[in-house]
Amino acid sequence: MTTEPQPWHTANLVALDLEGSGAQERDQEQILEIAAVRLLNGHPDMATAYTTGIDPGRTIPARPWISPGLAGTALHGQPTLDTIRPALHARLNGAWLVGHNIGVDWRLLHRHLPDLTIAGLIDTVRLAKVTTIPGKLGLTNLLAHLQLTAAVTAAAPDSQPHRALWDTVGVALLLPALIRRHFTTHPTLQQLIAVAAIPTTPAQPTAAPADPQPTLFD
Repeated sequence: MTTEPQPWHTANLVALDLEGSGAQERDQEQILEIAAVRLLNGHPDMATAYTTGIDPGRTIPARPWISPGLAGTALHGQPTLDTIRPALHARLNGAWLVGHNIGVDWRLLHRHLPDLTIAGLIDTVRLAKVTTIPGKLGLTNLLAHLQLTAAVTAAAPDSQPHRALWDTVGVALLLPALIRRHFTTHPTLQQLIAVAAIPTTPAQPTAAPADPQPTLFD
């Protein structure tokens, strides 16, 4: 008995972005904000979108790579990671996580939630590279090039670029746009994986980034 190939848009895909306190903190890096948006038939399901700040239990220095609105004591009183752990497991377990440079997000998420079990990682940076879109491959640049910026802002009006929800919605809209440009026919999940998936166990850096480090923003 043969199994029909699964169309990509029917897979359990969840767009994800998180903002952290900085890779220079190595094992002490904390998640400051996270958002997850399910793709339903290839479109972001905003009715079930999830986003929250996370109280790190300390003051976050205002550094160039800290996302706007997350420094200082801005997150005091937000839920702790332990509080939202069940919600994250419910949304992410078994899913293909989709993100822009998703390996960075997964490295930090897996450090804090090592028992989270996912289907795999799909990277829109990797897909953008094989799609050969000219110019820089930062998320905001790609969204502007594909004329998606206004749609992201309309879907996440209370967020902004480089915050978790805005960037997650951006990824959820970017993925199908890149698929339409790269594939000549509607791809299967396996065809998408072949060009856009990355390992869930990437090599870890051997040294911490120097501090200060340049801004990570586009």
